[in-house]
Amino acid sequence: MESQSREIETLLKEGADRLLGRAADSRSLGREHLVTRIGAAVEKYLLRDDPTTSRQQISKFIDELQADDLCLIVACERGDEKAWSELVERFTPAVRSAARSASSGEDAAEDLAQSIWAELYGLRTRSDGRPASKLAYYSGRGSLAGWLRAVVAQLAVDTFRKQSKLVQTEEDADLDRLAQEVHVADGQPALAGMQNPEESMSNRYARTELQQALSKSVQGLNAEDRLLVKLYYFDNLRLREAGAILGVHEATASRRLTRIQTDLRKRVSEILVGERGWTKAEAERSFSEVGQQLDTDMEALLNQR
Repeated sequence: MESQSREIETLLKEGADRLLGRAADSRSLGREHLVTRIGAAVEKYLLRDDPTTSRQQISKFIDELQADDLCLIVACERGDEKAWSELVERFTPAVRSAARSASSGEDAAEDLAQSIWAELYGLRTRSDGRPASKLAYYSGRGSLAGWLRAVVAQLAVDTFRKQSKLVQTEEDADLDRLAQEVHVADGQPALAGMQNPEESMSNRYARTELQQALSKSVQGLNAEDRLLVKLYYFDNLRLREAGAILGVHEATASRRLTRIQTDLRKRVSEILVGERGWTKAEAERSFSEVGQQLDTDMEALLNQR
């Protein structure tokens, strides 16, 4: 084990030297400034899953890191003001573009973009007195521009959750509440006029049963799926906008939403039939009747076959 550790350390030092040699501007960095960062990336992407990763694979991985981007970020972390100024100048257009895609308006986008630079610079200090910056998470594995877009998207999600008091994991009650109080554009409860699925049932009983089934089904979604449902159906964001907040392409968001629609309809039917004693015909009729009174998006949610 000790000999393996020494071998990996040698590989990291040699790889750091090669990376500095590949960089157009090494920012006056030495191998000692990069070995720890490169080692963390090797551990995360290679050794954690396969401790027996070969020397050739490790060396190849290091040689594929973004040399100039990684040197720029490490220099910024070390307090190089020239490097920081270059980072801001070069990547402000990419950050603003990503912020506009993840925001509802120009003012919100500008606030988000400014927040990104504050987060990257570091709002807190570490034990050594240097800023605790998000730059520490850049590994060099992908382009810096792409990584910055991901940071913007994540901050947009974090901001949205704080503003909506939306929490992750099973404690997320926001969508549960919304599922029980679905509203259409005119502000009236969407389920208020639902016809009963069978004449012997009262309107109120049927409505309550369906609302509870839908609420339980939405609650069973994972946190990201619940957020997508909220963004699209309740906040009326376009798929492109919802996808940007989640950090995925519009096509991916569309496929995910189609899957969620199918899963929700299936789960609601299972609850109504298996737990509430409805017949399949009653459940189908209820979906159809409710769909006529909802807006197009929610109709698709409940009537997707």
